[in-house]
Amino acid sequence: MRNPHTARKADPRTGSDRRVHVDLQHLAGLEPHGNRLALLPRQPARSVLNGRHGSRLRGRGLDFLELRDYQPSDDVRSIDWRVTARTGSPYVRVFTEERDRPALLVVDQRMSMFFGSRHAMKSVVAAEAAALLSFAVLHQGDRLGGIVVTDDGVEEFRPRRSRAQVMRFLTSLANANQRLEARRPAPSPTSLDQVLVSASRLASRDHLVIVLSDFDVPGPRTEAMLSALRRHNDVILVAVSDPLADALPDDMSCLATDGRQHARLDTAEAAQREALEGVAHRRRAALDAWSRKFAISLVSLSAGAPTLPQLRRLLGLAPTQDDSQTSGKERRT
Repeated sequence: MRNPHTARKADPRTGSDRRVHVDLQHLAGLEPHGNRLALLPRQPARSVLNGRHGSRLRGRGLDFLELRDYQPSDDVRSIDWRVTARTGSPYVRVFTEERDRPALLVVDQRMSMFFGSRHAMKSVVAAEAAALLSFAVLHQGDRLGGIVVTDDGVEEFRPRRSRAQVMRFLTSLANANQRLEARRPAPSPTSLDQVLVSASRLASRDHLVIVLSDFDVPGPRTEAMLSALRRHNDVILVAVSDPLADALPDDMSCLATDGRQHARLDTAEAAQREALEGVAHRRRAALDAWSRKFAISLVSLSAGAPTLPQLRRLLGLAPTQDDSQTSGKERRT
């Protein structure tokens, strides 16, 4: 469902509306913006990843580099007392920060994500956010892995430090996004249990795992598997939602279909309104409970606004001219 008054004109190069579908060219074009984002442990004070909103990002490990003579400016805690006692001169152990910290991006492109009432489809926002974060990881020199979730299953990409891997991941993501179609027969959606099995296999420990989804169809093992994944990794849940789910209008009447069955939805009817609001409330309550119980960072992205300004705001970064120009374009469209 989309508001025709906010629909963007079709891209003259592809003929498609990028609020409905994205292609590889669009995702790859986000690289300059992604390069200005950072997912390192040291985050700005306003970042949702600085520890106030769930789990603080763990620092990278340390690799031993060398032993050298003690200098007056050295921290006494770095003195190697065994070597000092053996040689009779003070020595300090020097460490260097590990350069590699793999990241795994899990991106939902199931039919439940193919919905948008104001700015774009949830599937588009998730794909754009994944592309921006992919380039941020690549730019900071870390390995990137990915999981593209569709109603047919999952496609896995093991973490690697290469542009080719990023492009393979984004190609799969764009293809999955292009396959979403309102007239498509209703599939049996992939369970979150299956998604978390893949994530646990690719991220055994010390990964940054970011899940971009509407978290539809949790399974009987979802909570236990999420807890296990969190014990060995940093996990960030990014709940992608549509403004319509947050505030239903009092007079909305529309025809909904899953490709085979049709239903008339009328929010003026109390029973229907309560049922629809209940679905959104229960899903958000489950996410809040997971965040508190397992100390998992939980953030939100809205399909009702451009993706880049939202990501920059979540990471505690100041608005840029690109953000204001993008927002202005969306308002004028």
